[in-house]
Amino acid sequence: QVQLAESGGGMAQAGGSLRLSCTASGSIFMISVMGWYRQPPGKQRELVAVIRADGSAEYGDSVSGRFTISRANAENTVNLEMRSLKLEDTAVYYCNADGIIYSDYSEGLPCWGQGTQVTVSS
Repeated sequence: QVQLAESGGGMAQAGGSLRLSCTASGSIFMISVMGWYRQPPGKQRELVAVIRADGSAEYGDSVSGRFTISRANAENTVNLEMRSLKLEDTAVYYCNADGIIYSDYSEGLPCWGQGTQVTVSS
């Protein structure tokens, strides 16, 4: 079973920057898609950014141009560089892994991290 370890959450000032990191562990051969979703208080979870094994990425409209997602495939790590932070970026951020192939070449279910809090203040 894949486990996702998230780090980098915390507090930042509006206009500032923060970097999140997520590492998948387990008997993994490959993960097709890794990314980040977020859930602001009282709202539904939404896409932040996802990145595929070939490096192509997709961003949510609210973060496009401000956030950058990257990954290191050999380490099964995905990073999110957040810049020009806004108050509305405050949320619990969840790491996601999808299209998991284990070392025995079996396919796994999508996996979620436990979430890390990001709080942006003025």
